[in-house]
Amino acid sequence: MSICQDLGLNFQQRMGANISQLERDIGSEQFPPNEHYFGLVNFGNTCYSNSVLQALYFCRPFREKVLEYKAKNKRTKETLLTCLADLFYSIATQKKKVGSIAPKKFIARLRKEKEEFDNYMQQDAHEFLNFLINHINEIILAERNQSTLKLQKPAGEGVTCNGTVPHSAEPTWVHEIFQGTLTSETRCLNCETVSSKDEHFFDLQVDVGQNTSITHCLKCFSDTETLCNDNKFKCDNCSSYQEAQKRMRVKKLPLILALHLKRFKYMEQYNRHIKVSHRVVFPLELRLFNTSDDAVNPDRLYDLVAVVVHCGSGPNRGHYISIVKSHGFWLLFDDDMVDKIDASAIEDFYGLTSDIQKSSETGYILFYQSRDASC
Repeated sequence: MSICQDLGLNFQQRMGANISQLERDIGSEQFPPNEHYFGLVNFGNTCYSNSVLQALYFCRPFREKVLEYKAKNKRTKETLLTCLADLFYSIATQKKKVGSIAPKKFIARLRKEKEEFDNYMQQDAHEFLNFLINHINEIILAERNQSTLKLQKPAGEGVTCNGTVPHSAEPTWVHEIFQGTLTSETRCLNCETVSSKDEHFFDLQVDVGQNTSITHCLKCFSDTETLCNDNKFKCDNCSSYQEAQKRMRVKKLPLILALHLKRFKYMEQYNRHIKVSHRVVFPLELRLFNTSDDAVNPDRLYDLVAVVVHCGSGPNRGHYISIVKSHGFWLLFDDDMVDKIDASAIEDFYGLTSDIQKSSETGYILFYQSRDASC
């Protein structure tokens, strides 16, 4: 072999060594252009945050809005939203296709904003998601109200933020992506009058049964409940407390449907929360059937795009990872590690079929994206 041939082989070997296993598994021809797969470094107990952030990053409408916010708000003071936008932007603009990033600034800000997260204890991924989505929404509303005040102030006067500023009725992009509407329908069994009350949600929390499915869980969520004895309904038409039937149905389906499986249940006999590891099948496609008669978009079809998974036997111990769908294939994010997995491996995260098994990896938060999503 000539020296030139030998040098050529060495160059190819070095180039091959620089390609990660993930890039090999995906393949150069299949690797999506302008896409990046970066794990997030764990700061001792931050898997609860890392798993949710990865799931949200691969909810494309959410990612696009966060990056759009970054582009439009370059001089905004630091908030949890600016830190999230910086993190997403850092991932989206990396020169490498794969790798890992330390979300140091985001975690530091999170611990400043909510003291419950400022420790090294095991945290709940759903509590973090709930706080993050609501807090981002509050930031957007506050900034919108501040802008309104600046536009309305008389010439020569400063702007003060003392007192309560009414929130704008216009929905934010958080509302547009995650907010759905439930309607509570109550029928008086004495006069047959039906009354309804609407309430908004950013995620649906559903109880889990043994060896069941998400479709069945949602059906149970909307099952009719009889209000009687000490729990009677005060009927305005009857002007008295009466027995009644009540049910919850979905009136407005969100663009991204987040489903929280209530896997941590308080047991009085143990005086603590235990994990419910029952097998719950979650399909790759989902259509809701527990919609109201006047639902805005009852035929909306969803695709599963991300799952936050709890690994372990109890709420106070264990680990969080996430699986996401990107450009037709599935990836597993375990803090700073990223691996490609087969779609068939999703079944491993349904839960346990037997109570004899002690440890489990179970789907905890499911993210379904509507097929009519614009992003």
